[in-house]
Amino acid sequence: MSTKLTRDQIAARVAQDIPEGAYVNLGIGLPTLVANHLPQDREVLLHTENGMLGMGPAPAKGEEDYDLINAGKQPVTELPGCAFFHHADSFAMMRGGHLDICVLGAFQVSQHGDLANWHTGAPDAIPAVGGAMDLAIGAKDVFVMMELLTREGQSKLVAECTYPLTGVRCVSRVYTDVAVFDLREGEVTVIDMFGDMTRETLLQLTGLPLKFA
Repeated sequence: MSTKLTRDQIAARVAQDIPEGAYVNLGIGLPTLVANHLPQDREVLLHTENGMLGMGPAPAKGEEDYDLINAGKQPVTELPGCAFFHHADSFAMMRGGHLDICVLGAFQVSQHGDLANWHTGAPDAIPAVGGAMDLAIGAKDVFVMMELLTREGQSKLVAECTYPLTGVRCVSRVYTDVAVFDLREGEVTVIDMFGDMTRETLLQLTGLPLKFA
């Protein structure tokens, strides 16, 4: 297998594609790492569904304030001009189309852009939808950040999702540890590959009719 990106390196690659002035929500889990890799000379307004706009990166060790947390209960920092508001107002921002980008984790993404990230369907699994459905339908662009393969070696980028869906035809880009995929109108285009990953290997791993930029 080719050299893979670390989770922090995937987050840094996502951060590259977030433009100046964007309003962005970072989902629970891997996506929270993106906050630590945004260029300091680029103004990006980070939104948290628990009621904050203008979130900064994670605090230095020993400087955590657990009254100031993101939706995943991780300590965060404030940037100048940040604002706090009611949970309901936060969801109104999400549902009302006021976010440019949300970055979410996923169990599966289909070639059509369907997203499954809240439940595996397993009888002993604990479902945790949170605000993912609101973000998936409300954000102008949905970026997914995940490792391409499961622990069993199965691709999470699939022809059709087999897990319960969070949103339908909502994902626009998928960032993985081996490649970045652009999803448009049912077509999957590889726009970046990492390490010694090849077209042939990606085609074999995903089993999809990939295009290459």
